[in-house]
Amino acid sequence: MSRTLKAGRVATLVGGELIGPPDMAIAGIASLDEAGPGDLTFLATASHVSYLPATRAGAVLVTPEFRALTTGPATRIVVDDPRAALILIADALHDPDSPTWGVHPTAVIGAGARWSGAIAVGAYAVIGTDVRIGGECRIGPHVTIGDRAVLGDRCRIDAHAVVADGVELGNGVVLKAGARVGTPGFAFVDRDGHHTPIPHIGACRLGDDVEIGANTTVDRGSVGATVIGAGTKIDNLVQVAHNVRIGRRCLIMAQAGIAGTTTIGDDVVIAGQAGLAGHLTVGDRARIAAQSGVIGDVPEGVTISGYPARDHRAVLRQAAALRRLAPIVATLERVAAQHGETS
Repeated sequence: MSRTLKAGRVATLVGGELIGPPDMAIAGIASLDEAGPGDLTFLATASHVSYLPATRAGAVLVTPEFRALTTGPATRIVVDDPRAALILIADALHDPDSPTWGVHPTAVIGAGARWSGAIAVGAYAVIGTDVRIGGECRIGPHVTIGDRAVLGDRCRIDAHAVVADGVELGNGVVLKAGARVGTPGFAFVDRDGHHTPIPHIGACRLGDDVEIGANTTVDRGSVGATVIGAGTKIDNLVQVAHNVRIGRRCLIMAQAGIAGTTTIGDDVVIAGQAGLAGHLTVGDRARIAAQSGVIGDVPEGVTISGYPARDHRAVLRQAAALRRLAPIVATLERVAAQHGETS
């Protein structure tokens, strides 16, 4: 359910400075180019200043550097971080969805499954035997939760997600639609000319407040465990292989792939389509740029890019050198051609 807030109330909520009438009504949030008269928009970077004169928004969040702009909405709220302020405003404008507590009649509940407190189980969900589920968990339609899985409090498992046998989820874990957690990994041995799969009998554990994106896969360990630390957020379409260990508060973007038995420290950022080879160690606070190919260990605190991935500053210097090299090559070709004509 959505609400309407006055601009003065919004300014107080985010601790910002209000410029303009405090009674301007805000009913929604939209981008500069799509906002209407009842919407709040935001301007956080200089690259978007050109959109401000044409926006139809009723109010705008700006940083202090844009406080004195004379174009755009007359009502503006000055804050240090507009994006962080938007989180507070969005929560105030929109009530969270209230789940329908209870178990849908088409759901299948295995023997010995139990939960504490309220639970919402959607249509055609399947909960295996001896499953333990904490309070206020939401399990969407067509979800499968395997035997002996353990879910903490306030977990949300969206439609068609799979929590395989024996997986352990901490409190507040979110699995978005189609995510697969704890499925067997990809490992084979050559036996008599055939690729024979290695059994995956290890564990898969996700810490508190972990989020797994839509259609992302997290394989269980082959013998040991696949572990994702508390507060880590993983985007859609990511592959996390068997026995990978990911630290706390990491951010891993779409289409990244992490091969087996790689260990990732705390507060690491892995950008989209990066690929990490197996049996590597990535140090705390490392940054891996988009489409990087990581084939060696990464020290803590460094930023790497390219393929093979190496120090980002070295990659930029190499790119700059190549740009400078092109006219030099052209000059050499002209000199060679002239020399050929005179010889």
